[in-house]
Amino acid sequence: MAQPNHDLTAGTAGDVLGAYLRAQATAFLRALRLHDESGAHGSDSAEGTEAARGLRGAARRISGSLSTFRVVTDSAWADGLRTELVWLSSTLADEHAHGARLQRLMEALHRLSGTPELPSPRGSAGALTVGSARAGALLERQLTLARTRAHSATLQALGSSRFHAVADAVAVLASEVPLDAVAARGRVDEVLIPLATVAETRLSAAVAALPLPAGTPYSPHEDGAWHEVRRLLRVHRYAREALGEDVTRLASAGSALDRHRDAAEAAAASATAARTPRIAPATAYALGVLHADQRHEVEASRAAFQDLWQPAPV
Repeated sequence: MAQPNHDLTAGTAGDVLGAYLRAQATAFLRALRLHDESGAHGSDSAEGTEAARGLRGAARRISGSLSTFRVVTDSAWADGLRTELVWLSSTLADEHAHGARLQRLMEALHRLSGTPELPSPRGSAGALTVGSARAGALLERQLTLARTRAHSATLQALGSSRFHAVADAVAVLASEVPLDAVAARGRVDEVLIPLATVAETRLSAAVAALPLPAGTPYSPHEDGAWHEVRRLLRVHRYAREALGEDVTRLASAGSALDRHRDAAEAAAASATAARTPRIAPATAYALGVLHADQRHEVEASRAAFQDLWQPAPV
């Protein structure tokens, strides 16, 4: 376990947690301002993408910290804000997820079909085999429709009174953190570190329950357990981040689980497309190959996480 930054943890539990939450609230407001400024360029612009990523990241860090260190805050306030931030980050993530899934699948189709260059998804089917081209067109229709719906939901959410209430609450948080009068006065090693250890223990138990031995065949029924480990790892990482610890290893492990999630969802998308009625056999075959490719990516990501989490002895 990494040791806390003693310069950071020299104050009370309220001092340390308050500083972290204020910093994340400021990051949220900065990303929101960037998002508003990039509105004219559309959500696909570099500025819009970066702003949405910043909003999601700050929202997750605040909500995760309010969950782990709930007793140090005004609990009723923390519960309400955490619920709203989870809603917001989930809404913002949907549009990005559909776009990233389409890109991943199209890149895999081009790679599997042996195309040396990587054309854009639309209007580039001539470079592919017939089955891959039709599979790509089918995936593009389905995922573009899902992304369009998610984009509409995002715009509706960002224009709602619910979102404005969340933004107002975060703006208040940037200057003042509602804390529990007793717990906030406690020492960091007596209050925050034990609470962070609880989050770590939950993660360790979830990891121990995974089918980690190398060579375990991929099973989509296990994806849920891996996704839960990913969520718990994120909560653990943010808790240690709030304590000023080096979270490089945790971030690397989280990246492996992000790739696992992306590949698992891409495999599911290709399987869903393969169940489309009356598709040509060549299209179904290409989708089957694509599904198998993403399953291999899932297995590779699981092995990468295992190596990071439980490195083999030298």
